[in-house]
Amino acid sequence: MSAKINGVSIFALGGLNEVGKNMYAIECSDHIFIIDCGNKFPDESLLGIDLIIPDITYLLENKEKVKALIVTHGHEDHIGGIPYFLKNINVPVYSTRFTLGLIELKLTEHKLLGETELIEIDSNSNIQFDQIGISFFKVNHSIPDCLGIVFNTPEGKIVHTGDFKFDLTPANNEHSDIHKMAEIGREGVLLLLSESTNAERPGLTPSEQMVGKHVEDAFVKAERKVILSTFASNINRVQQVVDAAQKTNRKIALLGRSMINVVDVALERGYLTAPEDMFIDQQQINEMPPEKVAILCTGSQGEPLAALARLSNCNFRGVEIIQGDTVIFAAGPIPGNERNVTRIVDNFFALGANVIYGSGSTSGMHVSGHGYQEDLKLMLTLMKPKYLIPIHGEYRMLHHHQLLAESVGVEPGNTFIINNGDVIDIEYATARQTRQIQAGNTFVDGIGVGDVGDIVLRDRKQLSEDGMLVIVLTMSRREGKLVSQPDIISRGFVYNRNSDDLLKEINRLVTTTVNDMRKGNRQQWSAIKQSIRKSVGQYVFTETKRKPMILPIIIEI
Repeated sequence: MSAKINGVSIFALGGLNEVGKNMYAIECSDHIFIIDCGNKFPDESLLGIDLIIPDITYLLENKEKVKALIVTHGHEDHIGGIPYFLKNINVPVYSTRFTLGLIELKLTEHKLLGETELIEIDSNSNIQFDQIGISFFKVNHSIPDCLGIVFNTPEGKIVHTGDFKFDLTPANNEHSDIHKMAEIGREGVLLLLSESTNAERPGLTPSEQMVGKHVEDAFVKAERKVILSTFASNINRVQQVVDAAQKTNRKIALLGRSMINVVDVALERGYLTAPEDMFIDQQQINEMPPEKVAILCTGSQGEPLAALARLSNCNFRGVEIIQGDTVIFAAGPIPGNERNVTRIVDNFFALGANVIYGSGSTSGMHVSGHGYQEDLKLMLTLMKPKYLIPIHGEYRMLHHHQLLAESVGVEPGNTFIINNGDVIDIEYATARQTRQIQAGNTFVDGIGVGDVGDIVLRDRKQLSEDGMLVIVLTMSRREGKLVSQPDIISRGFVYNRNSDDLLKEINRLVTTTVNDMRKGNRQQWSAIKQSIRKSVGQYVFTETKRKPMILPIIIEI
């Protein structure tokens, strides 16, 4: 039996003041429970980085306390970091049937499936860890099998909503547990962690049913192939595509590895229903009349290597976009992706396709899976929390969520807008924010995890902007003098054949610098390299207003 728990701490290692890499934790004495472990994708400033995952230094320092990873749903920003986490802290993973199917794909890829304990739960499950009881409630989102979590602690109930909206006519008939949420609220909620993604948008989130009608209409009107791109995880949307294809006598080809994998999991576990002959191979697309084919693919966010971008560039072997084809963007662009999406839209128009794109309100092809202001207010009204921590959003979203909370009765001062690493400590049912733990980003670059930091990224940025100059010096070890003229190699800075005068002057400057240092008896190789970097750097900037990376290499003979 563990010692009596004197308090509860809540913190996030991701998901606060950002959209992505969600990871939250509840700590009670010698127990730490992790909620979600996601990733986010880098922007164009993070050159060469493949993924960003949470910094788990604090968890590694308290490894023996971590008891479980509980996953609310299967989106990448909630499960993408799990393999990297489990390689360091192997604890049981609790989640619903569909989410576990997606996690299994990742663990198989990382060769971790055989050594990971996966425990299936649902909205009726109850888990007990000494004095901590954990229960669940069903929420509606843009992926099947989503849960909110209730931690029954000695201090009181702490509730994590997961990602949610209130869709009263969900496409999969999986309704939110509104009555259960109300009962939890009647019992008393000390603190609520509630998502904030759409806290700026007034009203209620539209129903997914609206999209199904627009998809069907587009399929009916299309005279040739239909190419529809959406999030692979949006099985409700995939089901609507299947239904529309069935009604218009089309077959569906799946393009993109994640789309194929997720659809396989959904079919295998009964979350997607389709006739046995509905799906065709990529090779069959050109064998069928175009009016009998639909393509369902990844790449709705403009990812340059995804299927949709390759189709728009005529770079997908065996599949060609022909004038009169219909291309549908059935997902809204995530902030930051608009430029890439617009480029792909332009490419499709140039190919003669009919393109349906834009926000869900204009195209009718997408509705958000995240609650608008009235959804968030309804959750607050049902839960009636004493304290609120807005999560899953950038600062302005968290701020708007705070205003919404106060408008429905949460006391001013009882909402904590915090950053990743800020800790909320609760003792005697009173919450305070007075301390921090280490939190931040860990970069994944190829097979390297965490070995790329700010200095490496700075160097990559400099190389990408101004290139580099390699200066090779062959020098006598005994006499400390140049044996031959320096060899200047330019990469990404200037083209050698067109810059003879500049490179000759750099050559002369290097020779002069080495000779001057020899006369002054400063013949340490490190000092020579430093002087060359300084003198050449100043000259190059004066002449070109560029700052290439300068790399002197000394060969001793």
